[in-house]
Amino acid sequence: MSEAEDTTRDRVIDGRYRILRKVAEGGMATVYEALDERLNRHVAVKVIHTQLAQGPHRAQFEQRFRREAQSAAAIANPHIVQVYDTGLFKGLDYLVMEYVHGISLRQEMGRQGTFTLRETMRILGEILDGLSSAHQAGVVHRDIKPENILINDRGHVEITDFGLARATSQATLSSTGMLLGTAAYLAPETIEDNQATTQGDLYAVGIIAYEMLTGAVPFAGQNPVTIVFKHVHEDVPALTRVCPGIDPSVSDLVSRLTRRSIEGRPKDATQALTELNRVQRGLDMQALQFIVPAPEVPVPEAGADDLQTTAAASREASTPAQTDQHDATIAMDQPVSPISPVPVPPQESGRNLAGSADPMGTRRYLLNHVNPERTQVMPAMTTDQARTVQGGNDTHVQGLQTGTAHLAQYAAILPAGSGNPKGRKHRGLVITLIVILVIALAGGGGGAWWYFFGPGSYRILPKPDDVACAQDQDCKVIGADFAKYARTLKVSGIDVDTAYDYSDRVAKGAIMAADPDTVGARVSKRTGRLNLTVSKGVRRATVPEDLLTAGTPEGKDPEKALRAAGFSRIDHDRSKDQYSMDVPEGAAISVDPVPGTTTRHDTRVTLVLSKGRMPVAMPDIVGKSKEETNAALEALHLKVTYSQDWSDKVPRDTVISASHQAQEQLHWGDTVSVVISRGPQVITMPDVKGRSQDEATRILEGYGLRVNISAPLGNLTHTVRFQDPNPGSQVRVVTGDGSPSVVTLTVV
Repeated sequence: MSEAEDTTRDRVIDGRYRILRKVAEGGMATVYEALDERLNRHVAVKVIHTQLAQGPHRAQFEQRFRREAQSAAAIANPHIVQVYDTGLFKGLDYLVMEYVHGISLRQEMGRQGTFTLRETMRILGEILDGLSSAHQAGVVHRDIKPENILINDRGHVEITDFGLARATSQATLSSTGMLLGTAAYLAPETIEDNQATTQGDLYAVGIIAYEMLTGAVPFAGQNPVTIVFKHVHEDVPALTRVCPGIDPSVSDLVSRLTRRSIEGRPKDATQALTELNRVQRGLDMQALQFIVPAPEVPVPEAGADDLQTTAAASREASTPAQTDQHDATIAMDQPVSPISPVPVPPQESGRNLAGSADPMGTRRYLLNHVNPERTQVMPAMTTDQARTVQGGNDTHVQGLQTGTAHLAQYAAILPAGSGNPKGRKHRGLVITLIVILVIALAGGGGGAWWYFFGPGSYRILPKPDDVACAQDQDCKVIGADFAKYARTLKVSGIDVDTAYDYSDRVAKGAIMAADPDTVGARVSKRTGRLNLTVSKGVRRATVPEDLLTAGTPEGKDPEKALRAAGFSRIDHDRSKDQYSMDVPEGAAISVDPVPGTTTRHDTRVTLVLSKGRMPVAMPDIVGKSKEETNAALEALHLKVTYSQDWSDKVPRDTVISASHQAQEQLHWGDTVSVVISRGPQVITMPDVKGRSQDEATRILEGYGLRVNISAPLGNLTHTVRFQDPNPGSQVRVVTGDGSPSVVTLTVV
């Protein structure tokens, strides 16, 4: 148990985060699942190891730890793990992060081996989307690898571990004097010059793409130095070389991401994401289904136990040790010197990347299960023998020989049963039956052969009238008008199974697929059917009527609604999204074509979404006139309510105070309360002469005045005879220094 675990176990950090269990432990920190008791949500708490917090390099590790919080917190993107809080607990730095339910991409790689091109492009797109926000915020991750790519339980990517992140303005890492990262994913400029670049993150993404599609990183070795040397001096192999059949545009994209020169790669993740989307739009369904097959396990020559052993060995060979190529994080005082290569030990690959089948597989099976010494072939009849059987009629000699040859093929793989009387008996019985069948066919004359093996057993697929075929080439029925061809097939007596599907290339009503599809193909009269797929034409879709109404289901998620309606080309450029006073964030401001339009499903639909109300800073309006205040707040689309109050310091009709401080962040449409000065409070002095001292004092103090009693002749009657200021005069309630005005009462 680590010291960090012992320190935090069964504890509540800062009276808020209750530790539930340890999730993972790395070289720098331990991660726990915890419950935020204040917000009642599960979070991940990352606590630095005690030995690092108290070691000689404490400041360096704490700086990296805190940088992770600052870097991640500066990025707002659903594909970046959010950081909620940071603090110090018993001398140990900790982070509070989003708790992601799911697994890492590394675990998913271990489970799947290789990925389809569709899934690879989707995951790469989400990684680049997250990095795009990071790069726009001026942050370079520097440690992109499958271990730091999380796949949540909804299947979406979330990037974590910004401990090595740096600002893009810090072009080199000389401040630490160290080269940090994972060897299998390090960019050449990071190895040679210690440069932290956005293109370095893209290089790592390209290596991940290569690994997802092929099942292995391009450079591997027993020594991390060997691996980094290869990154500096060797080009990443093109995917078309290791994945035959993959679309060349995908190979070109991965090659561009993994160019050794920085200039050869996209400038940042935003540009890379644009290129990926352009490539993906050019791929059809068949291209997206591409996947490198799983490694073939050869059929053993021994029993089932050997088969299991061979399969296990194959798995071990196809999965290199994690420390060899995936988790080899290196730290070097100087960049790698490109002087002489470190010898690379030969590697054994347990994976057939091309997925080609062993052409000798069937032969090995037969050799293992059929003893060639016990196998005999029934000789075919000669022409004379066939003529004799036919009674001198050689019309069907060729068909008889053909049928005999087919039957002989089955006899060729029957065990002779040497040493086994029962086996010999069965073999003799089978051969006897074959001979009897051959004689029966021959004795039955040409009619029997014609019905079972000849032209009477099948129908010929006819040529459609509306299909032109070149001479000496296979003629396909694809493109024929189904309604016309169906009549031809009916006359021919061929049974048809018909399915319908949309097609962007084949006209409506035409045949888009057939099995068999070649004119002249044989369709068995007894068991055969012609399977046709008829085009329904181009799929059409309608822009939902309520797409611009934010409160409807379609309006809440416009992109999802358009895809559900059947549109396949949705153009949403986030840089063109707009702030809006009225349209909530994420709802559509405009769509082209307009709602209600019905068009082809592959028509480009341009969508502009709302970014919600724009954030604005509260202006400094204290001391400003009401007119100036109105202009400043209206320019920021802020609502304002006014009230008035007396003030002896603020001139009349100017602002005394506001409900929000200057520079406080607000949003369009927020309400600001403003207090306007009525100037100093002035009253008309009441007449209190003749009243008792107590009553006069109570009246004057009720106006906020201070009373001074003067009794030069003694105070026998407690009656006011004189007052100063005189009744009816205008008196300020508060003087210029902020104290109440004084009224002097003379009593007798």
